[in-house]
Amino acid sequence: MLYSIIKAIHIIFMVSYFAGIFYLVRLFVYYKDTDEFDEVKQQILRNQYIFMAVRLWNIITVPAGILMLLSGITMIFLNSGLMKTPWFHLKLTFLVGLGIYHFWCWKKVKELKKLNGDILPTTNIKLRQFNEIATFILFGVVFTVILKYSVIEYWWQLILGFFGIIILISSIVKMVNRNKTKDSRQKNQE
Repeated sequence: MLYSIIKAIHIIFMVSYFAGIFYLVRLFVYYKDTDEFDEVKQQILRNQYIFMAVRLWNIITVPAGILMLLSGITMIFLNSGLMKTPWFHLKLTFLVGLGIYHFWCWKKVKELKKLNGDILPTTNIKLRQFNEIATFILFGVVFTVILKYSVIEYWWQLILGFFGIIILISSIVKMVNRNKTKDSRQKNQE
């Protein structure tokens, strides 16, 4: 019973953490989108996005990440057999990737604060692509946890499907950004 309660807590904080990460990088994109606005509107929105990103990071994302991590470690202690399973090692590999992504987000939040309303040097398309990394990690973790040993048995089919999803999502991001750029050019010509 205790294990199931800890697992439920882990899932709840995983959802909260990913919600924070998803929205945080979206705020970076919105901040970058202000490059085209007049100076007054730009400063108002940039200050608001910085405020929102810092609050989201400090109040939701980091605390949820810590509680997700602590509940995950507790589950490992309660079920040490997890460390002997290949699928769990794959999950841990995805979590290392999530840790690297988390570090990148933290650096971006710090960078936004230091910019003090200046232009974010990262390109819009890069931010939109980075916005999808958490999605790919989430796909990998969820499929690994749900399918467990089947992930190992059917690894090559899953990798093909995973890359298919990555290509599909990346193509959609590029298409949306291309349409956004096209619309922006048309507005500037009018």
